[in-house]
Amino acid sequence: MGILIWIGAAISLAGLAGIVRVILQVRAARAANLPEDELRGRLQKAVALNMAALGMSALGLMMVVIGITLG
Repeated sequence: MGILIWIGAAISLAGLAGIVRVILQVRAARAANLPEDELRGRLQKAVALNMAALGMSALGLMMVVIGITLG
């Protein structure tokens, strides 16, 4: 079950990297002083990416917990 823990940790870290990427994208979009419509479009894309990264991170954490429980 050790391999499940390591795979889960890697997936969780990839999700965390995605969340950091979203933070940087939103920060850059707000600093660009874009028109409201374009800013809204960029933020909607960021929300979708944020949800995917959050789901990936949660899946990785579930794998780690299952690996610890079964191991």
